[in-house]
Amino acid sequence: MISIPPGLFFPILGRLKTTAMFDARRPDLDEVDQLLLNARLRDELEPFLDESVCLVDVRSMPTPVENEFLASMLAWEKAPVLPISQWFPEELVLPPPESLDEKTLHATLWHAIHKLYEARIVLDFTDHLSDRELYLVIYRDILPSPEKKIDLPKNCLHWACLDPDHDSDPWLRYYASDAERREWASETGQPLPPVERPPHPRKLPSRTG
Repeated sequence: MISIPPGLFFPILGRLKTTAMFDARRPDLDEVDQLLLNARLRDELEPFLDESVCLVDVRSMPTPVENEFLASMLAWEKAPVLPISQWFPEELVLPPPESLDEKTLHATLWHAIHKLYEARIVLDFTDHLSDRELYLVIYRDILPSPEKKIDLPKNCLHWACLDPDHDSDPWLRYYASDAERREWASETGQPLPPVERPPHPRKLPSRTG
């Protein structure tokens, strides 16, 4: 059954305001192609349909946007679940962190970061971690993790290297906005840690939109 992953379709829905509507009285060739694509996508999705489709009113979308939405749903359903290490033409295998000196670990870490980015995997909240700590997260947590490998150029998997619910102190110190800090203090009634610059700032590859 279809289960819509959080955030998967937000970029698509966010473009509704800028997508031109078509004149149904004079369909052009592109619109005809879009209608044919729409019919094919609906047929392919039919075995997976359930009430979760009602979470989004596709009738309010222009046909090209609806098609992009349906294609993303179909890609989610068909995506294989693989360990992230197997998302590559050749499995990404890293040497154990304890086998590397600091210089070699630094180089291997950045090689792994760029390889993950090539597979559209973006790392978030890393600046509180040393190179060795971040390498361990990739080696121990990310690469073995089974995830859906969605074959969509616009899809990106964001891996948060910090869980604000369980590691609130570093999140509040280094990453939370002023509004988020105020909301946390109001909800918990606890004192806020001071805002600090993270100890290991990095300029990581990232994707927007």
